[in-house]
Amino acid sequence: MNTDATPRAGLLERIVAAAIAHRWLMLLLTGALVLIGAWSFTRLPIDATPDITNVQVQVNTAAPGYSPLETEQRITFPVEMVLAGLPKMDYMRSLSRYGLSQVTVVFEDGTDIYFARQQVAERLQQARSQIPDGLDPQLGPIATGLGEIFMYTIDADPEARKPDGTPYTATDLRTLQDWVIRPQLRNVPGVTEVNTIGGFQRQVHITPDPAKLRALGFTLEDVAAAVEANNQNVGAGYIERNGQQFLVRIPGQVADLEQIGNIVLDRREGVPIHVHDVANVAEGPELRSGAATQNGHEVVMGTVVMLIGANSRDVSQAAAARLEQAQRSLPEGVTVTASYDRTALVERTVETVARNLLEGALLVIVVLFLLLGNFRAALITAAVIPLAMLFTLTGMARGGVSANLMSLGALDFGLIVDGAVIIIENCLRRFGERTHALGRAMTHAERFAETAAATAEVIRPSLFGLGIITAVYLPIFALTGVEGKMFHPMAITVVLALSGAMLLCLTFVPAAIALFLGGRVQEKENRLMAWLRRRYQPLLDLAMRRGSWMVAGALALVIGCGLLATRLGSEFVPNLDEGDVAMQAMRIPGTSLTQSLQMQRQIELRLLQFPEVTKVFSRVGTAEVASDPMPPSVADTFIMMKPRSQWPDPRKPRADLVAELERAVEEMPGNNYEFTQPIQMRMNELISGVRADVAVMLYGDDLDTLTEVGRRIEKVAAGVAGAADVRLEQTSGLPLLTVTPDRQKLAGYGLNPGQVQSTVATAVGGQVAGQLFEGDRRFNIVVRLPEELRQDPAALADLPVSLETALASGNADELSRGGAAGVFTGNPRTVPLRELASIEASEGPNQINRYNGKRRIVVTANVRDRDLGSFVSELQQAINSRVQLPAGYWIDYGGSFEQMISASQRLAVVVPVTLTLIFAMLFWAFGSGKDAAIVFSGVPLALTGGVLALALRGIPLSISAGVGFIALSGVAVLNGLVMISFVRSLREQGRPLLEAVREGALGRLRPVLMTALVASLGFVPMAFNVGAGSEVQRPLATVVIGGIVSSTLLTLLVLPVLYRWLHRRES
Repeated sequence: MNTDATPRAGLLERIVAAAIAHRWLMLLLTGALVLIGAWSFTRLPIDATPDITNVQVQVNTAAPGYSPLETEQRITFPVEMVLAGLPKMDYMRSLSRYGLSQVTVVFEDGTDIYFARQQVAERLQQARSQIPDGLDPQLGPIATGLGEIFMYTIDADPEARKPDGTPYTATDLRTLQDWVIRPQLRNVPGVTEVNTIGGFQRQVHITPDPAKLRALGFTLEDVAAAVEANNQNVGAGYIERNGQQFLVRIPGQVADLEQIGNIVLDRREGVPIHVHDVANVAEGPELRSGAATQNGHEVVMGTVVMLIGANSRDVSQAAAARLEQAQRSLPEGVTVTASYDRTALVERTVETVARNLLEGALLVIVVLFLLLGNFRAALITAAVIPLAMLFTLTGMARGGVSANLMSLGALDFGLIVDGAVIIIENCLRRFGERTHALGRAMTHAERFAETAAATAEVIRPSLFGLGIITAVYLPIFALTGVEGKMFHPMAITVVLALSGAMLLCLTFVPAAIALFLGGRVQEKENRLMAWLRRRYQPLLDLAMRRGSWMVAGALALVIGCGLLATRLGSEFVPNLDEGDVAMQAMRIPGTSLTQSLQMQRQIELRLLQFPEVTKVFSRVGTAEVASDPMPPSVADTFIMMKPRSQWPDPRKPRADLVAELERAVEEMPGNNYEFTQPIQMRMNELISGVRADVAVMLYGDDLDTLTEVGRRIEKVAAGVAGAADVRLEQTSGLPLLTVTPDRQKLAGYGLNPGQVQSTVATAVGGQVAGQLFEGDRRFNIVVRLPEELRQDPAALADLPVSLETALASGNADELSRGGAAGVFTGNPRTVPLRELASIEASEGPNQINRYNGKRRIVVTANVRDRDLGSFVSELQQAINSRVQLPAGYWIDYGGSFEQMISASQRLAVVVPVTLTLIFAMLFWAFGSGKDAAIVFSGVPLALTGGVLALALRGIPLSISAGVGFIALSGVAVLNGLVMISFVRSLREQGRPLLEAVREGALGRLRPVLMTALVASLGFVPMAFNVGAGSEVQRPLATVVIGGIVSSTLLTLLVLPVLYRWLHRRES
């Protein structure tokens, strides 16, 4: 080797010699590593995919009865104004919808979530004075977007009966959820919120008859005020008597419906008028904004939301266990069952990863045995695999990296054992030669000395090779944002595994060789190697004779593949097949919840007819905590699949099944559909606020103009090849019933619009007049019109509006004043609503989206059978040429392709830097620019195979494939390094150039073939597996296998030619 390396060599040799001298200590330390690794494994967080949520804080304000325009004007805008300019804020988006304002503030990556929430909470204090009284902006749960890890449904057996003999209603189930199940689940560690949808919250309804109210001169407000004033417990200090202290309390709280009915409103001609004289008091359903169904009937659904940073597997298992406990406290006939459990996907994914790793490890061991022809040697090499793995797991557990598809997806055991393979192969060769020379078995001392010498001979190239592969993974750390969160775990685990392997090569491997490889070691090669060498020799001779042809051919291949790579197309990350399907069903805006539920039932019953489907459940509208606000016309339907083994045709591709499901539901009239998967749907939404691959966002001021231009964009987008599910978001078409006060008529009666507004609000929306307590449980008492009158605009016109205020101040008109004691002379104290206001139906906006304080409308599209990159560029060209924008309006593009672009831009800078780094390391290893260049030529040659393999399998370039190319360049260099360093050592012994090159190539055939075979076979299961999550790993594995095949051929045939050619003057 080169002379400048002696001081370094001294250190490495000393470490190896010490490992052999203290071999038992080495094995003891290895045992300790096994124990620590096993313990770390039990502590390791496990998940399906890395959580890529940005740091975001939601501000939800419930505004019952507000239309989208009022919500935007009165709530969303003031909240946005105070939140603008928060420190570390990235952007802000908002949604104003009937009865709900939601503002989402997204912070820069790495911002502490508690700091972010603190900032938002402080600013919200200022907003409270600017929004209408009685509305309270709330912060959303401390969860990531993928926090919905567990869903369960509460259902009653149709035969089950309550103690009073009546069947269970949706209200009873909701009450059990709110007061029995939810409090138990909320205390599970790692749960931040339990969100409920479906059923009705129990309420007590006081429904006055307008005719009776009018006759007695009362208004709805009078009833509400009387109930509120007479439903209180008051404390009145204490008195002391005979040395004792008595607390004085005056209970006036109502205990049941009868007592509410007995509350006195006023007296008329000496007779007390009670609430039950003018109104009906009964339990009734709330006005709800969402519902849930399962398998075609209505249920109550709970969603467990996980705290940021918790372990999804642990939390869902704990939630499932607590749910079983809760089941015991429910009445007979009521069941609570888990509908969606993230653990299932996590376990399937982990199983896929584990199976790939296990199969890879087995293939590696078989290859080692075949090529080394020595079973013990193969076992020692193979032992490096689990040991390096345990080292990795320990590091992951310490660094808080979760085990998931991405983090374990790039581990290739072939790369891990490369260093060990080179050392063992050399030791076997040297042992054989030495035994042959001695003519007897070696003594212990001789064997130890030989092990040390043989290891020292190749330790540097093998460590350098591992070091280079490690260095190659460093650029992944340069990725930021979503891509960074996806791929950092992968780079961390690979770097950990390779560092572990380097350590083991220096310590465990030499110690184990010295201990276990005793007795006579055969020098002769096994049959397989001899056959391979006989085939290789004539090929090598041919290559040496036709050197220029070989080099020209290799160059042509590189250029050809470079051109092919531009044709492959690109995507961000291949989709993970979660096994289940999520479908969004959309209806016309303004579709009522009841109508939506009916349509939803039909859809579910149709989907259940598929033999592959085990159950279907849906959320319609918005849940109690509006983290995912949807109007009543939209439903999220989850289609849960049976395990593939139970399908009629287990090999049926997922795409075919989704197409069949789509065809089946398309037959149902009145719906539009979008198909994705449960996690994927949330991921897309988190990344860009839309649930699709590509979003075209149009900004402007006027809602009608936005819609009109949006329709043109939608038409253009639908015409681009590969576009699927192209939709313009529904922003208009919400039916409104507008009660417009007539100011002139009001003035005639001495009234203001405010009195009309409060009367209608109470009559239709209801006014809360206190609470009814039952132990811990509490239920609102609501005053509103009876249901049959509430739904009837004509009855609304007869509503009595009180003239009390005008009478009291003496400024009502003559008619209504009549006599001083108006009620006794029979003159009216109220006036019907139709006298004061007009009532008409109209249409208004359905929802208003804003982004950074500007209104926007979005056209979304998913991309099928085509790569994202080219689709987006074609779409942009089409829109630029065919859509004319009005002044003051502009377009932006978003969706998951944004990540792809930002990742490619970073990689374009980082990859050349890495290649320079590899070259620098080679130069450092050889001290010669020529030799470094020769080895380095392996990189482009290896990439050709990767590109060809992708092209053959029809896989587009994605970030996963890019990571595969990064790993490849490391492996390619390793092969060249081993061969050239051997050729150099032969030259140093004084061999002529040609002989040294030939002998070096032949002598290094076995390690080169072994490292290549081992590295590519480690990836074979990954390339061909079809389990959960295999789609994400497939491009990476395909690239590595293709590349290693090409790089090995080229190392064995082109490198000797190049070496001879560059050093021809020295011979």
